[in-house]
Amino acid sequence: MRWRTRAAGVVAVTFVASLASAQFRGGRGLDEHIASPEAYDAKFHYCRAVYRPNLRGDGGNWLTDYPLADIDLSVRLSELTKINVAFDGPHQPRHLIVELTSDELSHQCPIIIMQEVGRLLFSSEDAEHLRNYLLKGGFLWVDDFWGSYAWNVWQTEIRKVFPAAEYPIVDLEASHPLYHTMFDLDGVPQIPGIGTWLGSGQTSERGTDSAQVHSRAIVDRYGRIMVFMTHNTDVSDSWEREGEDPEYFNRFSVDGYRVAVNVMLYAMTH
Repeated sequence: MRWRTRAAGVVAVTFVASLASAQFRGGRGLDEHIASPEAYDAKFHYCRAVYRPNLRGDGGNWLTDYPLADIDLSVRLSELTKINVAFDGPHQPRHLIVELTSDELSHQCPIIIMQEVGRLLFSSEDAEHLRNYLLKGGFLWVDDFWGSYAWNVWQTEIRKVFPAAEYPIVDLEASHPLYHTMFDLDGVPQIPGIGTWLGSGQTSERGTDSAQVHSRAIVDRYGRIMVFMTHNTDVSDSWEREGEDPEYFNRFSVDGYRVAVNVMLYAMTH
């Protein structure tokens, strides 16, 4: 019991510290982007979901690629599609941070995105709220988790939301409509974090254990994707790092935006 209490304290401290220490452009804090009823304006918001850290997990945390991935993708969606993206000013999209147990999840976010879900831990309350959100038409995209260990952690947690017998995880074939909403894609490419690419020239961040990209999904009884999983690739880094290296942009960011546009359009039309 003493060990459990100490572990719970570590989780709480780690979670709060990650919130308190994070800052973004202009020196403003995270609290300005936490979803609230006042933020709802019937426009599109990039919704990043907060999750509890799993002490036995693998990878970064829910803040990975924040805030530039959220900002850059929102701007590109406004440029490349007819999606009515919410802005506070020029090149200042109103992206949101959403707690899974918040009422704002279903009111404001047709799509939520999670990063590094090999580090994720769902409580029973998280799982219940997420299940209700997804069954009512919501869409979850998880990205940037690498290797078999991170996959196993994620699979254990998502099974708290959807049991395997009723909701199997399936591999998406190249003919799936998601790959053809705007751009015709063969699948999801392997996109490394820019540090891996510049440091080694490799695309697999975990060697042979992450050599193959997995594009997988959980669908509802009508065949609509509720959960889209891009494993062994870091699509969101291609948005965040688009302006840092011309070669990285040309090789990875263009394809990363193609994937993102297709995913967003699929999620908002199915």
